[in-house]
Amino acid sequence: MAAPTRSGGPDPLTEADTGRAAEDLRRGVREMFGRSLHIRTVDTGSCAVCEHEIRLLSAPHYDLHRLGFFFTPAPRHADILMVTGPAVRAFDVALNKTYEAMPEPKLVMAVGACALGGVYPSDPIVHGALDAVLPVDVYVPGCPPSPLALLHALLVAVGRLADKVSTMSFVDDGDPP
Repeated sequence: MAAPTRSGGPDPLTEADTGRAAEDLRRGVREMFGRSLHIRTVDTGSCAVCEHEIRLLSAPHYDLHRLGFFFTPAPRHADILMVTGPAVRAFDVALNKTYEAMPEPKLVMAVGACALGGVYPSDPIVHGALDAVLPVDVYVPGCPPSPLALLHALLVAVGRLADKVSTMSFVDDGDPP
């Protein structure tokens, strides 16, 4: 029987659906990054509901670690940057420093309606959407997005990372400095 959602109705995804998605994620992460993919989260002033849903990914029900995903506090170890909250102008420097500190290939995920620009329009305090500040690769709509939506977005992100890795050059073009 499908688990009820917050609205009380049945969840449209069955356990078999989530099992297939989990296996696809696990296979993609192993092929690309050995056994792990690291995620750095940045909250730019959200109401903390998106962060709560992101934290649920580490709970036993979703168990993101078995899929090869891990959260990291260090941007230098991160492959994916998950940004929640509106793109507040006060965070421009911090977001850009975090993004620049990440090694290539790197992806940015805009998580939730605030990061997609659906809640706060552009004004002197807020950019509106996150893509006004950083190049966003994956958009995750919802207020808040469910953990299954976040898992689906991570599956899309693994595919985008595969595309980026395939276009990277691993040939040394010159002598070391």
